[in-house]
Amino acid sequence: MANVSLTQAEADELIALEKHRVDAREWLYPHMGGKAIIPLASRDGRERFHLDLYRSRIVFSRSTFQNRARGVVVLVRLDTGGPPHRNPDFTEVSAPHLHIYREGYGDKWAIPVPRLYFANLTDTWRTLRDFMQFCAIVDPPNIRRELFP
Repeated sequence: MANVSLTQAEADELIALEKHRVDAREWLYPHMGGKAIIPLASRDGRERFHLDLYRSRIVFSRSTFQNRARGVVVLVRLDTGGPPHRNPDFTEVSAPHLHIYREGYGDKWAIPVPRLYFANLTDTWRTLRDFMQFCAIVDPPNIRRELFP
């Protein structure tokens, strides 16, 4: 896999760029141990993104929502129900935590989840909607809700 790095300005611009679903396909929220990789695009189609949904096989409350650009660059990742994360400076951030691209480190830094943007982390559906809004996914994909815990 290619090592793609962005400047902080480029990453911030990609995070803020409006993202749209690429088709009307209905996506199933992953079963335990499953994942969904959903394609997204900028309005003009010049930038491609992915919304990744991962669900733990064992821990019911553990999931990961991730927004990637250019195939491999993680712009934003929300980890819930998992272990603490150790940052490059050896500080530890408990779960849930949010990774936001940082120049020179990629997604290696985590911060506590900002409650201003994520109102109720115990509600998976609401958290996914909040995550999509945080990532500027303005035309979200069709994800079947009844499969949520």
